[in-house]
Amino acid sequence: MKKFILSLILLGTFTFTIKSQVKLNDFGRIILNSYLPADMSITGEAKKLLETKLKEIASINGMGGSAINARFIITASVNTGTKDIISGAPQQIAQKLNVTLFVGDAVSNTIFSSVTISLKGVGTNENKAYIDAFNSINPKNKEVISFLEDGKNKIISYYSSQCDFTANEAKTLVDQQQFDAAIYKLGLVPQVCKECYLKSQETIQDIYQQKINYDGNLLLSKAKAAWTTEQNISGAEKARYFLNQINQFAGSYREVAPFIKQMEAKISADEKIQWQFEMKKYADDIEMEKKQRTDNLILEKNRINAWREVAAEYAKNQPDKVVYTYIVW
Repeated sequence: MKKFILSLILLGTFTFTIKSQVKLNDFGRIILNSYLPADMSITGEAKKLLETKLKEIASINGMGGSAINARFIITASVNTGTKDIISGAPQQIAQKLNVTLFVGDAVSNTIFSSVTISLKGVGTNENKAYIDAFNSINPKNKEVISFLEDGKNKIISYYSSQCDFTANEAKTLVDQQQFDAAIYKLGLVPQVCKECYLKSQETIQDIYQQKINYDGNLLLSKAKAAWTTEQNISGAEKARYFLNQINQFAGSYREVAPFIKQMEAKISADEKIQWQFEMKKYADDIEMEKKQRTDNLILEKNRINAWREVAAEYAKNQPDKVVYTYIVW
């Protein structure tokens, strides 16, 4: 793998900020996160514009989205070729720039692709000259598109070559009962990596079932503990709070109805009216969900969204910033 040392690169650490918004449909896609180093010589509006251009390049070419995975980035370095002062009123600065764009893996410190664009900018000060130059960057430029396709293909190769390793990492997480983390890791495999994607989807469904079984057993235990502590309408309500959260596909769900009957049998007569009213609402909700499950399309959509929601929630609960301990580009 090629490595470059550029003027923008940090030797040591750098911090990447992740946006809190995570979109469910970004799972299964290749996402490039725009990144510019904090100590870049370009500051202010010019730097913001360059970062906006990076986001625009990724988005227009189908690789924009929420930062569900901070691993793959699109970044840039800016080198000034010439700088001339144009006399007049007002005096202006004319600059020739070489902007090099990179797609890379920020974790493994690897550049997948790069392209250098020559720009010219004129302005009443250096910052405005940069802005004028960056405004001319065309996200649909053939060289830019080719550069992104090359980067995309390298990312696909990465996932394909790492498929078994990713699966083993997910298995280790499952063994540690970190189901959400395992689902998230497998959910990052893009659809374009067809074989690995299909394997990952199959494994995700198995892990999701293990997750709801584990959670269901835990919730049932909490419900039984609440009822054992207080065997009256108050205890029954506390128990029902946990029972309501048990997924209907969980193995422990078959124990819910018998347990509800067990509690109902011990509730005093004057409390049964309130209890039966609550149970009627509960039964209506269950019946509605059963009707929805008769539609295979709805079932498939719900099945996919279920694990994506788990993965998205896991992503949102991660630290807002990722710090990479070492990078040389």
